Amino acid sequence: MEKVTISQLKYMHETEDHVEFKKGEGGNVSYNGHGCDKPHDRRRCILGYVAALCNEGGGYLVIGMHDDYPHKVVGTTQCKGAIGKLESEIYRDLGIRPFIYELFDESGKRVLVIQVPKRPVGKVFKFEDVALMRVGEEIRPMDDKTFLSILQEQEPDFSEQICEKATFEDLDPIAIDILKKKYSIKQKNPSFFSISNEQALSDLKLVVDGKITNAAVLLVGKEDTLSKIFPQSKVMLEFRGTESQIHYDNRFTFSQPFFILIDKLWDTINVRNGSMPIRNGAYIFDIPFFNEDVIREIVNNAFAHRDYRKNSEIVIKQYPLKMEIINAGGFPPGVSIDNLITVPSTPRNRLLADVLSKTGIVERSGQGIDKIFLLTLSEGKPEPDYSSSDDFSVTARLFATIKDKGFAMFIKEIQEERDDDNKLSVFDVITLCAIRDGNKRSVNKSIAHKLEQQGLLEKRGKTSAQFFILSRRYYEMTGNMAEYSALTDWDKKQLFSVLLPFLEKYNTAKKSDINKLVGSHISPKRLRAFLESLIADGMIEMNGFSRGTVYTVGNEYLKNKTIIDRAIKLGLNEMKHNGEI
Repeated sequence: MEKVTISQLKYMHETEDHVEFKKGEGGNVSYNGHGCDKPHDRRRCILGYVAALCNEGGGYLVIGMHDDYPHKVVGTTQCKGAIGKLESEIYRDLGIRPFIYELFDESGKRVLVIQVPKRPVGKVFKFEDVALMRVGEEIRPMDDKTFLSILQEQEPDFSEQICEKATFEDLDPIAIDILKKKYSIKQKNPSFFSISNEQALSDLKLVVDGKITNAAVLLVGKEDTLSKIFPQSKVMLEFRGTESQIHYDNRFTFSQPFFILIDKLWDTINVRNGSMPIRNGAYIFDIPFFNEDVIREIVNNAFAHRDYRKNSEIVIKQYPLKMEIINAGGFPPGVSIDNLITVPSTPRNRLLADVLSKTGIVERSGQGIDKIFLLTLSEGKPEPDYSSSDDFSVTARLFATIKDKGFAMFIKEIQEERDDDNKLSVFDVITLCAIRDGNKRSVNKSIAHKLEQQGLLEKRGKTSAQFFILSRRYYEMTGNMAEYSALTDWDKKQLFSVLLPFLEKYNTAKKSDINKLVGSHISPKRLRAFLESLIADGMIEMNGFSRGTVYTVGNEYLKNKTIIDRAIKLGLNEMKHNGEI
């Protein structure tokens, strides 16, 4: 964002220029209206004005200037030395990321400017759960008509709009050839490659009545044309040696048409890409730090879904073991972090997405994010992280670290065994991950039962204490059969083998101690039966009543242990000679 100047602010009108001037008591304005009893008074605060300005399409909250026209500087100490803190607090409380800066007049008086961005299409911001708007000198709850009109907004398809500045001379023949070739292969239509460029672009609706669309310029426009018309379509790739590093070690700018850009971008990323060798018996395969299909899909999504009205490029930050892809514009309408995988998305640029789909560049609508999660989790890596995304930008983080090599081998073998129409879906893999990680709340029970029938899961526990574990095959691949054995249903002998070390160390065990030791491996009913049987066998003893009951090692076990210890010390022959056994 560009800063305004004090000279410009002096002659701005509050309504027409979307600016709010506040002299404030003592030069300052309350942050959240704290201390005011009436809602009307609490709203006249920084958070209230920021929400209202964002709702009306963005603007300026200016603190330290009089609201009388022309506006005079009176100065302020508002958030002096704490601008960064104010920015982060507004973002935390409203989800709005403002641009805040200081201005000084000739006499040194300070003015604080909070530059508020325009709200996304169909989004209303609230303060204290109330959508606000400015009405003259007042700040009031938004009326129903305005509120409903915002919610019912639909984004125009920027990509299908005509680019009046562009002609056929502005299009790159090499990029058009790539487009035609990819369409021919994807659609199994070889003749498409031989038709004229004009006809091909017209068939794909990239050219309408001889006029060039924005999508055509973005996909196959010459580099010089893109730099003049759509400089925000660039992709910036930055390399950093460490995650704590602020300044990049190297930076590359990609400003070619997309059909040329995407290959050049991947080739540059791959120069610094590493891999992790995974051994499965005599067979070794490599898992790359950054999967090509995942990177391409994320960049493709960013290109197709971004808001080209915002003057921000796609920024990719590549670290040795992490990558961040930052894209202007929030998620498409109806999409959030919570429903990212489950909800069908509506492309922000429908024509652009349609052409990318027809040429095989992206998965069919709504499937790209599935592929990103499926491939990443199948490689034993942490899931892609979108938690830093908001209504104004989408940030995707990918991690190169493979946290579970055994899981990667497990999934790879399963997928290779299956036909193309019977591969594990992203929801299957997510369910397997949730069970592996013990995240019961994320387990889809119907999918889990299906995977159990396919032999990929096993059921443990009894009745209400039942749970799933990954199949024996997974634990064999990880070389951790001890964990598998610990997860199986316990019998009386296994209960005693776990209980004995505790009794030998602490002498006694309460019922609560035993419950902690067995967890969900034995149902309460079976546990009572096992304990009674061990008491009858003399392996343990029970003393006390009710809550005072404790268990100790039994006489029969101590007798047997004495015999065994003497046998080890004296030898069986000497004990037989003495008549002890």
